[in-house]
Amino acid sequence: MSMIELVLLILCLAAVIFYGYGIYAAIAFIRHPQSINSQFHPAISILKPVCGLDRDTQTNLASFCQQDYPEYQIVFAVRDRHDPVIAVVEKLILQFPQVDVQLVVSDRIIGANLKVSNLANAVVAAKHEVLLMADSDIRVGKDYLQRVIQPLQDDNVGVVTCLYRSLAAGWVTTLEAVGTATDFPTGVLVSNQNSGIKFAFGSTIVIRQQVLKAIGGFGAIADYLADDFQLGYLPAQAGYKVILSDYIVDHVLETSTLFDAIQRQIRWARCIRVSRPWDYLGLLLTHGTCNSLLLLVATGGSTLGWLVLIITWVMRLLMGWVVSVKILHDPVAKKFWWVIPVRDLISFVIWCLGWMGSTIQWRGQQLRLGRGGKMTTVV
Repeated sequence: MSMIELVLLILCLAAVIFYGYGIYAAIAFIRHPQSINSQFHPAISILKPVCGLDRDTQTNLASFCQQDYPEYQIVFAVRDRHDPVIAVVEKLILQFPQVDVQLVVSDRIIGANLKVSNLANAVVAAKHEVLLMADSDIRVGKDYLQRVIQPLQDDNVGVVTCLYRSLAAGWVTTLEAVGTATDFPTGVLVSNQNSGIKFAFGSTIVIRQQVLKAIGGFGAIADYLADDFQLGYLPAQAGYKVILSDYIVDHVLETSTLFDAIQRQIRWARCIRVSRPWDYLGLLLTHGTCNSLLLLVATGGSTLGWLVLIITWVMRLLMGWVVSVKILHDPVAKKFWWVIPVRDLISFVIWCLGWMGSTIQWRGQQLRLGRGGKMTTVV
């Protein structure tokens, strides 16, 4: 066996082990559901940064106005007073008079990440100690607040975050949703099972104001692309726990072209690379689909090559099914799980492209990523 064949074999075995452990971590996660204390319901300020119209914006934002929860407010923040999303928010204010909904329009900028500037403008109007942030393309059920707030009963918990399942329209977003549901959550569940997570996601971030102040407020993350990651990482560094809620939110994917989808994923890949280079390199151990194909080619279609490929692909498909269907209850992945190998090959190409370049396009801005994921505007 040549050195190349040996390296590929080791990579395939590592992937199989990862897939197996991913299944174990997923099963362990659902076996320990979080208990619900109906008497625990601290007042919450929901901060919603909005910019433009997403797919189903009205429905997505309205879902936060329909919570079975005694006391909460929603602060929508937008930069441009001519933004069409303002009309949607004003309609929600009229539609839900019983909910404390406010709209903040401010073009104040505190850093390269305009979303964080929106959050900084919104928090000024927050009335409560507990803050909750969620992206504008997130949709939730009526029990959302009561469920995600539960971990804060422990004073050592600084942040609560959620996994998400994608709602797709069109074959491009369907392909993207399959990859998201069958790949990304596994790494999160494995980290959660090992030593707990030390990051958060824009799908949901619950944080106390005192914790936010302890890490330097929104100003501390105003120049980072992965602001959600930092809102989990910095509190973890400060000694607080970050808890993964068992509540799964819906992520409504915008219909997009193949080029836009690939560019978006390359942007995420480059962000991970500059933020956590060793973790990004370690992702090579999870690309079993591609590595087993390369081994098959390298060994000239040998029996060993075919055996490793079959084992690797079976474990990959099984892991994808368990995570996406049993944990996320993802309707897209359940229907199209058989395209996982195709999606994995695309992911491998994107992973390779993630090593190249440091500039990204984001909401009309051209930005350069620096050490740790910090951004500077390209003039």
